[in-house]
This record gives sequence, structure tokens and C-alpha cells, in this order.
Amino acid sequence: MDFDFSEDQKLLKEQARKFLGDKCDLSQVRKVLEGDAPHHGEVWQGLCELGFAGAAVPEAYGGLGLGTLELCVVAEELGRAIAPVPFSSSIYLAAEAIKLYGSEEQKKLWLPRIASGEIIATLAAAEGTSPPHPRSLKTQISGGKLSGVKLPIADGAEATLAVVLTQDSLALVDLTTGGITRKAVKTIDPTRAHAEITFDNASAELLGAQGEGWQNYCALESRAAILFAFEQVGGAEAAMNMAKDYALERYAFGRQIGSYQAIKHKLADMYVRLELARSNCYYAAMALSEDTADLEIAAATARIAATEAYRFAAQENIQTHGGIGFTWEADAQFHYRRAKLLALTLGGPERWKDRLVSQLEKTNIA
Repeated sequence: MDFDFSEDQKLLKEQARKFLGDKCDLSQVRKVLEGDAPHHGEVWQGLCELGFAGAAVPEAYGGLGLGTLELCVVAEELGRAIAPVPFSSSIYLAAEAIKLYGSEEQKKLWLPRIASGEIIATLAAAEGTSPPHPRSLKTQISGGKLSGVKLPIADGAEATLAVVLTQDSLALVDLTTGGITRKAVKTIDPTRAHAEITFDNASAELLGAQGEGWQNYCALESRAAILFAFEQVGGAEAAMNMAKDYALERYAFGRQIGSYQAIKHKLADMYVRLELARSNCYYAAMALSEDTADLEIAAATARIAATEAYRFAAQENIQTHGGIGFTWEADAQFHYRRAKLLALTLGGPERWKDRLVSQLEKTNIA
């Protein structure tokens, strides 16, 4: 069985890498880090104009109608570039939720606007630092009105549309209407803006069937976890290459530091973790594309391996750079920040390990 991507998918990957290499080098990421903009507007608009945002959106709703595999290769390049754009919020989460659970009217109204970049959308699930859970959710929808507090919400301060997880359902909320208050929330990675959103009898409509919110959210989360894992793989490879390049440039005691065994071991360990994560991600991409029975197991495995690979590569990249690696002027911080943020997105590694064990137990019982 061939788990590699097709030539067309590889071409799409090359196009994404070229665009991001030209428009989103680390100097552009630093502009967002040190500036007031919530994201890099030019890069985001360029991604939308080139059709990347609509890669997996059906043509009937303004997208390219390609598929989830194409979205995976784009995600890897976004991670490699540490792109400061609202791609994951709008595409992996909100657009996928509407595709999976939306009515025909909801799809026609929102998907073309998301795919074109006309609006930014997001998913509002968490209600604090802990991952959401049915027993802890307080947000409610009744009679077309929604109330509750959600945080931290990626791109919540600028989003036009939110998919909101309530006690028993998913809901669609136009964030430009009344009854909504937003407040910026600081995270370890300021290149990805987050917010707290308070809903006070805000107008909302159901997304999918009432009573199926948690079930639908978990399915959406598993699909998105694979895309985030590809981002982490792209970031891990970029961090490893940054460490390797510095090891070949930096001299100590008359030798390249890359010639020292300790540095060689760091780079080798990064590579081993990266390739393990990549293998798991490729299998998960196949499971996502074909909607196989082991999709949740594949998603959890890819998520765990990719989180570890990126965490380790970002950390060892700083160590390879030595004292300068900890400074604000050094670029190693970008991968460290993004690795930490992505590790907590959709819940931390412990949550995904629990999900993996639970799914394996179910499989063994069956």
C-alpha cells in the first residue's frame, strides 16, 4: 500500500511552500509578534486568493473541492512557516463543522465567505484552561438565544462567525450581532491572537441535531487533530533544520559545533521523533481521507507523536543555539512558542493519550 501523496498533491505542497517562503519568512512572523495586528493580513489574503483556504470546500460552496489530503499538505507548510494567520480556526474547525453538520442554507451562506477569506470564523469550545467536557459545559442555547463564556478562543477578537459548543448542541453565532462581548487574552504565542467571548442571550441557530453536540464535537476534533498534527510535523522539521544550519555555521574551539557528538545526538534524536510523527500523520491522513473505522485511533496517535516531535525539536533547537537561543533577538523562540500553543490546542497530550487508550479498549472489547 502506498501512503505517499500524489504528484498533484506534492505540487500543491510546493506552491504553498514557495508562497509562504516568499511572503512569510521569520521577519514577517516577528512583525506580528512585536506589532498590534492580530494576524498577518497580506499572507492570509494571499492564501485565500490562491485557493488554499478553499482546498477542501466543495466547489458548490465556493471552494476548490479537492479534499482533506490537500488540506494536510497545506497544513504542513503552514506549520513550517509558523504562519501567523487564522487558517486553522476558519478552515480546520469552523468550515469543517459547517461542512459536516450544516444545513444546505447554512453551507451556502457561510462556506463561500470563509473559503474566499471574506470572513474569519472560529470554534468556541473551551470555557477555561481545562478542555471542554459534557459535565463542565455551562454555555446553553434555548429558543434561538445563547448564553455563556468561552475562552481562550483562537481569533475570537476578529472572527465574524463562531461555531459554539453548548451543553447539548453545536450552534452557529454571527459575532457581529448584539449580546456579544469580547476581550483579548494573552497566550505564549502572540502571533496567534486569542480572546474571551461572552454571550448574553445572543442570537444563535443550531448546527446539526439538538442533543448531538458533544458527539459531533468529538468527531470534528479528531479530524482537526490530524491537520494540527501536520502543522506540528512541519514546525518540527523547520526547527530541526534551524538547529542543523546553526550547528554548521557556529564554531567553538576551532570546530563547527555540529562536529561534536552531543550536538549530533540532538539532531539525530530530533530526526527520529520527526519521522515517527510523520509516519503516524501519513496513516492518519489516509484514515481521514477514507473515513476508516480506526480514524479516532489514527488521529490520537498522530496527535501524540507530532506534539512530542515538535516539543522536542523546539526545545533542542534552543539548546543547540546555546545562550543566544534564549534571547528575544533569536528566532528559535518562534518554534518554541508555537509548539507550546499547538500542544494545548484541542487539549494537551494527556487528553489525547486518554482518548487513545479508550479507543483501543473499545476495539479490544469488540
